[in-house]
Amino acid sequence: MTATPVPGDTLIWLDGAETSALPLPDRGLDFGDGVFETLLVKHGEPLYPDLHLTRMLRGCKVLSLPDCTISLRRNLKAACSAIAARGWHWASLRMTLSRGCGPRGYTPPADPEPRIIISATRLDDFDLDMSAPAKLHLADVRWATQPALAGLKHLNRLEQVLAAVDYTKAGLDEAVMLDQNARVISVVAGNLFVVTGGEILTPVLEHCGIRGTRRDLVIRCWAPAAGLAVRESDIGIEQLQEADEVFYSNSLVGLRPVASFGRRRWSTHPTCDALYRQYREALT
Repeated sequence: MTATPVPGDTLIWLDGAETSALPLPDRGLDFGDGVFETLLVKHGEPLYPDLHLTRMLRGCKVLSLPDCTISLRRNLKAACSAIAARGWHWASLRMTLSRGCGPRGYTPPADPEPRIIISATRLDDFDLDMSAPAKLHLADVRWATQPALAGLKHLNRLEQVLAAVDYTKAGLDEAVMLDQNARVISVVAGNLFVVTGGEILTPVLEHCGIRGTRRDLVIRCWAPAAGLAVRESDIGIEQLQEADEVFYSNSLVGLRPVASFGRRRWSTHPTCDALYRQYREALT
């Protein structure tokens, strides 16, 4: 599945009102104090909104943010209606929940008033064919160990920014990210899967990483529907390089096979093909 953002075709809302400015101060900007989700929108309908909202609200609980379920759903619905009214067939939507303003310093306000920021970008050249196999780099930066935040999609994503700089400079498509003990965790913008001896493995995310919505769907829905099973496991670099097949998932590409990592090459991707068929059926 390929998608190209259309230059200039982006809409932004702050608490439901279309805008191009963010009031300051804002703790999301100051400290990364908040959470976000990226959703794929088809003809004005967000895909798997409950999975995204569940993860966002789990992040709110960890960060001691108020439960904004009603406001989040209302703002998401309004944004998707605006997308549909403009006739956008496909769009990428980012929904950010910031703690909002507050006094100077790390200590959050006792009664925060969170801000909901939604941006939507029209996607052009979007098709339902699986994306071309990706060429992977090994990121220099590693995931920091922080079990309290593991699995969440909070606003501080500097590790991924640095890793994206790495693979872009190398002229490759994505990068494998390791933890502090050199275990494989993910790619920069997605969850990683390896296939070994007919078994699908995906990294354990107890100490770092993000529990992706498509990762969840692979484990719970698409793999079982294809007669396959997924097991969470510690994965090392050698195990990745020796795998029969490698692929990754995220909310925009769904699933993408891996063509190469270092000197290792993969020319066929039967497991990813089978899972992608399940994903494609869910989209049509």
